[in-house]
Amino acid sequence: DNYIDEVAIPGLVRAAEEGLVDAVDGFCETIGFSPAQIERVFQAAASLGLPVKLHAEQISDLKGALLAARYSALSADHLEFLSETDVPEFARAGTVAVLLPGAFYTLRETKLPPIAALRKHGVDIAIATDCNPGSSPLSSLLAAMNMACIQFSLTPEEALAGTTRNAAKALGLAGMYGEITQGAKTELAVWDVAHPADLSYWIGRSTLHMRLSNRNYM
Repeated sequence: DNYIDEVAIPGLVRAAEEGLVDAVDGFCETIGFSPAQIERVFQAAASLGLPVKLHAEQISDLKGALLAARYSALSADHLEFLSETDVPEFARAGTVAVLLPGAFYTLRETKLPPIAALRKHGVDIAIATDCNPGSSPLSSLLAAMNMACIQFSLTPEEALAGTTRNAAKALGLAGMYGEITQGAKTELAVWDVAHPADLSYWIGRSTLHMRLSNRNYM
């Protein structure tokens, strides 16, 4: 509570005044912040007109995902302990479910996210590395795609959407990135593969041929 009062909220206000914030994230867990504590931060974010995101339901079910949904969060990450009965309410908010297979692997977790329920209720699923030195020392997005397919039984098509279109949505950048469509930014990766599924197949092998953008060609 003292940290939120003295550091988190005042720091957020100051950063927002300086134009340094595009979203507000939190960690709602038994080893992190409680839902009530996170909600105070979310209320501060709302008063500043900032979108929110949340790491939740990684090791317990504190209903953090539903809190994120009530605040129309861009995304909720982890979600291994998200209850299947909570998925419909979560889905109605349009919040992206971000799977973090690197943390799942590193922490030797065994509780799988409710993938079937997320699919059934049309929740957009993104994939991220969650790169950090504490629980997910993973920096390869291709490896994260492979692990999402192997560990969480995603299809290669879901893994590709999860690192492109749905990832952009989770960042509040839908329509600007993640799709090859009129009006989107020209930020493209060209891969030397026979099929898009190859991006999720290989481990430790980069098949990147070149990158293209509207600024340069590399």
